[in-house]
Amino acid sequence: MDTSKIYIEGRWVEPAGTARLGIVDPATEEMFAEIRLGTAEDVNWAAAAARRAFAISSETPVAERLGWLERIIAGFRSRLGDLALMMTREMGAPITFATERQATVALYHFEEAARVLAQYRFEEPMGAGIVRREPIGVCGLITPWNWPLNQVASKLAPALAAGCTVVLKPSEIAPLSAMMLAEIVDAAGVPAGVLNLVNGDGPTVGEAIAAHPEIDMVSFTGSTAAGIRVAKLAADTVKRVAQELGGKSANIILDDADLDAAVTAGVHACNTNGGQNCQSPTRMLIPRGGREAAFAAAHRAIATIRLGDPRDEATTMGPLASRAQFDKVQELIRSGLDEGATLVAGGPGRPADLNRGFYVRPTVFGDVTPAMRIAWEEIFGPVLSIMSYDGEDEAIAIANDTPFGLAGFVQSRDAARARRVAERIRAGRVYLNGAAFDRSLPFGGYKQSGNGREFGVFGFEEYLEVKAILGATG
Repeated sequence: MDTSKIYIEGRWVEPAGTARLGIVDPATEEMFAEIRLGTAEDVNWAAAAARRAFAISSETPVAERLGWLERIIAGFRSRLGDLALMMTREMGAPITFATERQATVALYHFEEAARVLAQYRFEEPMGAGIVRREPIGVCGLITPWNWPLNQVASKLAPALAAGCTVVLKPSEIAPLSAMMLAEIVDAAGVPAGVLNLVNGDGPTVGEAIAAHPEIDMVSFTGSTAAGIRVAKLAADTVKRVAQELGGKSANIILDDADLDAAVTAGVHACNTNGGQNCQSPTRMLIPRGGREAAFAAAHRAIATIRLGDPRDEATTMGPLASRAQFDKVQELIRSGLDEGATLVAGGPGRPADLNRGFYVRPTVFGDVTPAMRIAWEEIFGPVLSIMSYDGEDEAIAIANDTPFGLAGFVQSRDAARARRVAERIRAGRVYLNGAAFDRSLPFGGYKQSGNGREFGVFGFEEYLEVKAILGATG
């Protein structure tokens, strides 16, 4: 793979600009690759190619699009190990996690898109005519570094299935796994111009995609601040905007739950992927009387996390993805101490036995109050805030006291009670009692966590327009 090139109209080509950016291995802090950054001129080129290809993809029969997906799935499976290793190098995910979760869940999105496409009814009779669903057009996809392949796949798979064409900007911090995916798409025989990939930063390439008049939709995953900027730029061309933004999810442990088990599971969920997850349960709400038991369980759970070389299969937590993220998390840990939270485990600085790499000590704070910065700001690192409540209504009020609404978590021995609490949480997805991931169920947020949905049929329909044809009989 020539990392100096970008992918436009079925070819790996030189970008218009000459600026370069090194890709740093976060475990060693050493540059191991270099990309060329694209420009607005490259976005123009990619958008024009995607517009030409849309005339083909929008008319491609479902059976043929299913063939594209099946060949992508086969190619993905054959290179899954390479994709996982690339993510370990570019953003630090431990190799076991990168294989079993990062790469495998990305593959799920292509499998799910194929399942939805095979069953989907694009036309149905209604009233005095029919309602028809058609591909929206050229889609700009802007994706983050924390799940660098999963977030590409969750957008690209349904876009291809729907018959759309794509201009993709992966994160410039972790772009190489996305470039490998572009190779897989190319080898699958998807027509030239259906996928175009332009590397670059947000202010240059990302903003050019959001504002481009030839792009009909932009799907963005990232921070709320960046999402607001994307929406403002998109407004001038009245394009559809789908956003999956920040989160500050609450994990309500009710007074009838197994406190030790719930706290242990909550600690591990918060530290998954080094805490670099938008839906991490970073606010753990416990009954006030369970303070000491919860702190003890959290301390024990933290002790089982194994930090180290992400290439070691026994490692359960690697470094954070970048120096900037390391510095941000360190600042927020210090703020927790300064504002009077009780340090239950972890704390500032690197682990004692790791003197290089962007490693953060997994940290738990107790006695956190809603006014503390660690209680309301998205940290995006392995930092858990334990907050106490006096009754179910107060727990729900604390959970909803946030501008975000991406996810929520409820633990209770009474399934009906957990369900009632879940219905009162203002979030797009709520997990009850450790429920497993389901790729068919919609994912997205309320409030400042975004709009639109990903995954399954809901994610597929984000890439479709709705047309009514009156007088048609089918």
